[in-house]
Amino acid sequence: MRQVKLLSALLLLLAVPACSARRSTHTTLRQTIFQQTTVNDLLPDVADGSFEDLTESDTAFDDLVENNSPAELFSVPPGAPIKTLREEDDSTVLMLSNLPGYSLTFKQPKLCDTSVRQYSGYLNVDSDKHFFFWFFESRTSPAKDPLMMWLNGGPGCSSLLGLFMELGPCMINPDGNGTHVNQAGWNTKSNVIFLDQPLNVGYSYGTGVSNSEDAAKDVYAFMQLFYTAFPRFQQHDFHLFGESYGGHYVPAIGDEIRRNNKGAQADGYHVINLKSIGIGNGLTDPLVQYKYYGDMACKNSFLSKEQCASMDAAYPTCARLINLCYRFPSSFACVPPAAYCNKQMLEPYVRAGYNPYDVRVKCDPSTPLCYSEITAITKYLNLPHVMRELGAKVSKFDSCNTDINRQFMMAGDWMRPYVRKVPKILEAGIRVLVYAGDADFICNWMGNKAWTIEMEWAGKSKFSATKDQPWTVDGIDAGEVREVGPLTFLRVYKAGHMVPYDQPANSLDMINRWLAKESFLN
Repeated sequence: MRQVKLLSALLLLLAVPACSARRSTHTTLRQTIFQQTTVNDLLPDVADGSFEDLTESDTAFDDLVENNSPAELFSVPPGAPIKTLREEDDSTVLMLSNLPGYSLTFKQPKLCDTSVRQYSGYLNVDSDKHFFFWFFESRTSPAKDPLMMWLNGGPGCSSLLGLFMELGPCMINPDGNGTHVNQAGWNTKSNVIFLDQPLNVGYSYGTGVSNSEDAAKDVYAFMQLFYTAFPRFQQHDFHLFGESYGGHYVPAIGDEIRRNNKGAQADGYHVINLKSIGIGNGLTDPLVQYKYYGDMACKNSFLSKEQCASMDAAYPTCARLINLCYRFPSSFACVPPAAYCNKQMLEPYVRAGYNPYDVRVKCDPSTPLCYSEITAITKYLNLPHVMRELGAKVSKFDSCNTDINRQFMMAGDWMRPYVRKVPKILEAGIRVLVYAGDADFICNWMGNKAWTIEMEWAGKSKFSATKDQPWTVDGIDAGEVREVGPLTFLRVYKAGHMVPYDQPANSLDMINRWLAKESFLN
């Protein structure tokens, strides 16, 4: 039991992480759902312009989805429990385009940063899928600035943690009774969607999924409905960013968009104008990432010689198990390496009392995942007036859902090679930013840099041969960068697992340069 509890804590990786008909059956349905709808039809107040189940398959991972027809709108659910709901509120309900059951339930809350237009609520699909979102328009030029989606990790952690701890328009107050404006919010020059996903994370609820592949299908469908509800943003550049377990989510979603964009217009879909993806301190290539836990812990003298020797001795077995998962990505092959490698490679560091998200500080055991801000955020998002203002339908907000975490773990999703989707994204002309705070342990910069160098893609040899260059902000060293064509790796100095939390000004410089397609080289 002790091991299960410890693994559950480790696997949360905060980032503080029956549809069987084929394509032809859905052509008319898709055209009905996703036909172009005017702003006046849906949101008159803003008209001013202001399946493949991986747990059962032993097919090579690359072939699981690449040659299939576009996925069903939503995947086969594993039977996740439905949350207890609140009574109906005064949210505006808009039915979407002649399809019963598809709707947008939204409010315009007066919370966080009231200087920008914002929307919160749910995109609903029939009675069993309800995605909570909080959307903030840009502080600069909403009509021109790009659209961005932010996802926290876990799996099972709410993206509202990223909103209130890292990059949102406001930060949580220590007492959890309010917020204050964040001048380094990423909506300075972008319109930002914070999405609670997978289902049953944060305020979202419904029949959920248990792997990143199926979660990607849900997010793709969410974006289709979002564009139907907010068509004025459809032509904007779209950027997808995530943290921690976002190293799984973001490549999966990016590749889902890439594949489905090919025949989107012919099938009645909106083409998603995906320009880039970003992964912050992510778990993308476990085989490479786990190799560097020993280096990160032992070269910094956190552990004893005996503990370091034990970690070094365990990695060859860990690598063999992960390789089996890479060859045969079924739950049978992929659960054992997660259990073994996490116990052997992560547990020694955590047992020593260190913060797995920041090697510079000890973990406060009285707080969730080492951070008191999570307690404050959870308190705030459970305040009755806040829930009413946001239009929350669930009776309780949890910052991280351990049931979701466990379901993903037992489905074998943890060790699957989502890194193999990244080359296809690069080849499609979609830029990729991998950034990592250099004080993080659990998704450390060494492992993230290593997989970007080792990854097989057209620019591998040039990327491997390129030397790191300094990245400076206002004349001060902020990190080091390696960029070749569409791929960039950025090491961020003096930052842990959550780069915007530790380096708000530098992270804003990072995201603004990236969105503007400006080099990090000075």
